[in-house]
Amino acid sequence: MRRAHAGNYYEPLPQTSNEVEEENDRMANELRDKVGALKSLSIDIGNELKYQDKLLRDVDDDMDRTRGFLGNTMNRVLRLSKGSHNYYIVYLFFFSLFVFFVLYIVLKFR
Repeated sequence: MRRAHAGNYYEPLPQTSNEVEEENDRMANELRDKVGALKSLSIDIGNELKYQDKLLRDVDDDMDRTRGFLGNTMNRVLRLSKGSHNYYIVYLFFFSLFVFFVLYIVLKFR
């Protein structure tokens, strides 16, 4: 006798105990294979997680170093601009114009 359950029908149990044992062994082997596949997948996910964590820590360290370097550079520029030596900014401006002019000529006659 079959029972309806959510649109699926159950198959009747095998008649002999030998068939029941074979069915149990087959299902146990399938379950073992699935558990092995899940274990392998979880190990791969763990390895990928460790790798991504290391990459993120490296990026964080690089960002901290860059932030410190940029902060020191900005402090130096501010000290230069607050000093009485404002002609450095004029020299920097003319140097920038010269570099852009040279780049313009190089790119135009390339």
